[in-house]
Amino acid sequence: MKLAIGCDEAAYELKIIIKKHLLDAGHEILDLGCHNGAAVLYPDIAFAVAEEVIKGHAQRAVLLCGTGIGMAISANKVQGIRAAQCHDTYSAERASRSNDAQIITIGARVVGPELAKAIVDKYLASTFDGGKSQPKVDLISNYEKQR
Repeated sequence: MKLAIGCDEAAYELKIIIKKHLLDAGHEILDLGCHNGAAVLYPDIAFAVAEEVIKGHAQRAVLLCGTGIGMAISANKVQGIRAAQCHDTYSAERASRSNDAQIITIGARVVGPELAKAIVDKYLASTFDGGKSQPKVDLISNYEKQR
């Protein structure tokens, strides 16, 4: 799978770990920064990653910051994106299966590397079920298009 990844300086070390984990699993990675742990404005990273997903250059994405909150808020400002903050494997699965989230966000100050890897794995192993969730996702998408 082609995945995009991005982080701010608070999550730089975790991004390196997650990126290696994903590469080792055979995924193709589009790394949109930060690239050296220097301070960045996390919305810039979130916007760039979300735009790559919308353009179809990545199928899904992982965004990392201190809490995961700022990245989720920022990515969700890009029309058509559904980004979900996930700090456990159940939320990661549901982000995909129930909400058709193209992006998950994780807080490096909230979860450790092993849990973060498990969260990403669960998210990527899950697909949107549609079913009872489809009308809800459609309602969100239709509302967004009206704005």
